[in-house]
Amino acid sequence: MDTLKIGKYEFKSRLIVGSGKYPDFQTTRDATLASEAEMITVAVRRVNITDPNEENLMDYFKDTNVQILPNSAGCVTAQEAITTFRLVKEATGIDIIKLEVIGDTAKTLYPDVLETLKACEVLAKEDFTIMAYTNDDPIMAKRLEDAGAAAVMPLAAPIGSGLGIQNRYNVLFVKEAVKVPVIVDAGIGCASDAAIAMEIGADGVLTNTAIAQAQNPILMAQAMKDAVRAGRNSYLAGRIAKKPFATASSPTEGLIEFRG
Repeated sequence: MDTLKIGKYEFKSRLIVGSGKYPDFQTTRDATLASEAEMITVAVRRVNITDPNEENLMDYFKDTNVQILPNSAGCVTAQEAITTFRLVKEATGIDIIKLEVIGDTAKTLYPDVLETLKACEVLAKEDFTIMAYTNDDPIMAKRLEDAGAAAVMPLAAPIGSGLGIQNRYNVLFVKEAVKVPVIVDAGIGCASDAAIAMEIGADGVLTNTAIAQAQNPILMAQAMKDAVRAGRNSYLAGRIAKKPFATASSPTEGLIEFRG
């Protein structure tokens, strides 16, 4: 089995989806199940997963194999993220988390990698399984791994931009720098973006807006599922080398000779 292993957790699907920007929880559930993803990330400061007296996203997935992945979206300091996850763990028992601390909340939504690193060091000591959202810098990826991250999640492009992977080489550099899984996160716009991420060696893809705001979210979820699988198989199969000239695909020996 070609499973995705993140800390003590194992998943058959290498696609992770988000829960934001859907019109309602039922659509979130329908699209997630169509994607066959086994993790759905949830901004716990914005979406209810702890209050049983209010509509709770967890209720829509309690009869499925989908793992809730709390994230710290909305946190701008390490301490805010640490406090958020401690509360989540106490309320739900969930210990696998997506750590993100945003440095620029106005325009790029780029991560504050220094605050992320601080939070990672603390939460790792408290036995959280940490998936750390970061920029596409291999040096910071390695530092997060050393701090205890079970996976690193370099952005492909700004969150929600749909621009696709802007620097494929940096994803490759991150992959070479760490031993933990590399999950391409943020900026995926369509299925081909997900396939490219997998073809260049990413261990998984996380996407939210591309599915939630598609004209047909269910169909896009299915397309993302197929793209991630195709990209992974293409990577495992091994692509041919690129050449600056043509190479005949038919044999060049034993050609029939024509004589006039």
